[in-house]
This record gives sequence, structure tokens and C-alpha cells, in this order.
Amino acid sequence: MKWEMVKLGELCTIFGGGTPDRAKPGYWGGSIPWVTVKDFKSNTIDSAQESITELGLKNSASNLVKAGTIIVPTRMALGKAAVCTIDIAINQDLKSIYINNKNKLDRDYLLHFLISNSSYFESRGKGATVKGITLDVLREIPIPLPPLATQKRIAEILDKADALRQKDQALLRKYDELAQAVFVDMFGDPVRNEKGWEVRRLGDCIEKIQIGPFGTQLHESDYVQDGIPIINPMHMRDLKIYPNRKYSISKEKYNSLEQYWLKENDVIMARRGEMGRCALVTKQEKGYLCGTGSLIISTIPSKLNSFFLVYLLSRDSSKKALENVAAGTTMANLNKSIITDFTIIVTPI
Repeated sequence: MKWEMVKLGELCTIFGGGTPDRAKPGYWGGSIPWVTVKDFKSNTIDSAQESITELGLKNSASNLVKAGTIIVPTRMALGKAAVCTIDIAINQDLKSIYINNKNKLDRDYLLHFLISNSSYFESRGKGATVKGITLDVLREIPIPLPPLATQKRIAEILDKADALRQKDQALLRKYDELAQAVFVDMFGDPVRNEKGWEVRRLGDCIEKIQIGPFGTQLHESDYVQDGIPIINPMHMRDLKIYPNRKYSISKEKYNSLEQYWLKENDVIMARRGEMGRCALVTKQEKGYLCGTGSLIISTIPSKLNSFFLVYLLSRDSSKKALENVAAGTTMANLNKSIITDFTIIVTPI
């Protein structure tokens, strides 16, 4: 069945946000939740880590967004989308999408469409350090437009599927919490080190650290579908790698980037953004490419088990320790020297 394709900008009005002056205390700590990409935890937004005052809202580019509005990031966290369940203000990295004619476009259908096309947003992102898309790119996104009743039915089915997925994720989180509890029971907290393990520089226990290719080595024009997957932080969760075949490169380009090939038992780790996000490279992911936002750690097997390192780096206390030593004022970044000098507990193999 072929449906009419309509550009998002023809169906919706899109507004951006802003940040009140941090130097003015009277603008902050008020009753208005101020949402950033850090508050995208699921498909709904019901709270924010920070808040602003009416004065802060009035004297900034931020806008008050009514409950029930779709919010999407256009810088960092590309591909996410959520509906706010409360009135909020947003920062400049987010956009609010207001449907102009609700008799033509269903909100929940649009939300599912945006989420399902996350790879499209990721592929259109530009920027040497932080990927973002422009407002024009967002407006030009083509939306398939079936009859409203069909849209609602599609959204209803996907809502049920999402509810099942969330239950599965909750179960997996419980398993992960159990694994983390076993780790702490055996080794203690890796930062407090209450069990008195030997502490060493990570650089003393690894063969190499390889930062992912720079933007000058890997361009948007190099990306293809169904090629060799590129692994960036967005492809790591639950200490595993989840590749997206739409985010890959050709064999020819891959062959020119041999130093960034993943090897079995390597640890791949986010080098910017969320500290401690990492995964173990298994036989299945061997040969994938380390992305620009990632780095590779190859351990010395006789000194450090890579599976142990993944669990160690993903602990909350380790994440905070990495945040404390990371470089960068806008976004935390890791480099070779920071990783080399990072101290870890070392237990008997």
C-alpha cells in the first residue's frame, strides 16, 4: 500500500529552546523544569535535572512547552524522541514539534515514526566533535501519511509492543543488577577499594589504546548501508554491542582503516559524553570498526582480564571517577593520556 509522503515542516510547527544566563542566580532553581538531552531516559519526559524561574524563561531563548508535545534532540543523542507529560522549558539542543492539524496527523504515530527512523537522524548529523542536524533537515523529513484511523491503529500496536519491550528491559536490568552485585560482593567498590586490592595505572595493564578515526579520516560520504558496522557509543548498552547495519562503511574504505578494526576480547568504550559506557568485543563483533566517538582498549591477558575491565569501568563509582578526570568544558572527553593514567584495582587473574 502506497501512502502520501508529506514533509514534517508542512504538518508541524517546530520551535527551539535556549539557556538562561548561568551567571544570574535569579534565573535558576525555579518551578519550571528545564530539559536537556540528559533527561531523555525513555519515550516520555516527566522530570528534569535542572529548573529555571519565570524570569529566566522570559530573558532567554527558551520556550515554555506544553504537556503532550513531542521533543527531539537536534544535537547529541540524535534519533531520540519523547513526549513531555508536564509543562517544560527546553535548551538549544532540543526542538519541540507542534502538530498543526490533529485531524490529519496523530501524535503517537508521529512519535513512533521518529523513533523508528533514528538511523536517518544519525546519518544526517554533521560536526567534527558533536553531531547535530539543522532545523531545515528536521523540517524536510518525509512522513508517510495513511488515513488517521490507520495511524492510530499503528500507534496502538506499537505502544503494546513497546510495553512488552520495556518489561523485557526491566528484567534484563534486574539481571544486570544481580551481576553487578556479585561483582561488588567479590571485589568491593573499585574506587573505594575497601578490600585492599593492588592499585595500578591502567596503562601498565594494557597493550594499546586506540582512539577512533578523526572526522578527516571518515566522512559522511563514506557511509553505506549493509556494509561493515561502525561502532559508536550509541551502539553500546548492557555491556554488549548492538550494531546498526545502516551505519556502516564499504569494504574499500574499511581496508584503509586497519588500525581501528575491533579484535576479539578488546574493550570498546565511549570517549565522550557518557563516561563508562563500554562493551566487550566478542567473536561476533570481531572485525567491526571503532567509530569516531569510541576508543579501543586491548588488555595484557596475563595482567588484566578484559571481561573484568568492562564490569569495572561500568560501575557508577568508576563513571564518576572518569568524569572527574575527563577533559572538555562542553562535553567530557577521554584521550590516551587520561586512560593510561587512570587507576584501577588489579586482582589475581
